[in-house]
Amino acid sequence: MNRSNLTRRSVVAGGVAATAASSLARPACAQVAAKTFVLVAGAAGGGWQWRRVADRLERQGCKVFAPTLTGLGERSHLLSKDVGLETHVTDIVNVVRWEGPERICLVAHSYAGWPCGAALDRIGDAVASVVWLDAFRPQDGCALIDLVAASARQAYGEAAAHGELSMPLSPRLSSAVVNPRDEALLRAKLTPQPIATYMQTLNYRGGLERIAKKTYVRLPDFPNPSFDRAYAACKGDTSWSTAELADCGHYAMFDAPERLAALLLRAA
Repeated sequence: MNRSNLTRRSVVAGGVAATAASSLARPACAQVAAKTFVLVAGAAGGGWQWRRVADRLERQGCKVFAPTLTGLGERSHLLSKDVGLETHVTDIVNVVRWEGPERICLVAHSYAGWPCGAALDRIGDAVASVVWLDAFRPQDGCALIDLVAASARQAYGEAAAHGELSMPLSPRLSSAVVNPRDEALLRAKLTPQPIATYMQTLNYRGGLERIAKKTYVRLPDFPNPSFDRAYAACKGDTSWSTAELADCGHYAMFDAPERLAALLLRAA
């Protein structure tokens, strides 16, 4: 009898252990409602730059959209004098309207904080959380050219005065931007940013502030006063959470994809 009871207990215990092990082996997103991300790249970038992060999120059972904005990347052939800030706002809005995701986490990198902020005025109802990754915080009636470094402001202004459609790319990317191993890859894929996106003023009605769950992530190895100010403002605002990813450049999706994906899962 004792032998039978022990055997039965062993079987039950083995079943519980197997169930627990199976549960632990499931992807994190599979244990709860699947999360949906819309990842928007910064100036000169595109959806391609998110591949390492998107692969990790998708392995966790999440759905990922990584649109490339008009005039950039695989859509660089669409660059024209008509491509401006409103074009990029519409690009982001249309991903949500046509793909139809709900309760998304909108992730804006760098420049993308500008058009994503305006897009939230129109698609905020579909957005459950946002992550601003070393990104500009939107300011109504302000042009992005006013927030960049004086040297860049002069270069962009001269390009615009000469009728250029796009801004010149930096001839070299320092380790504060991306690690040396990926510099050649990044430089080969970056495309000049439509200049009107920096010159046009932003029409913004506070959609970002109305999102309940907001996280600002600063990449402190990349020096940028605008991002420092945005990070400090978010740290002082109880409606925001803040985080830092150290030991990586501005393109954290290349330098630290594992850490960035984990952070996005927590922030979504």
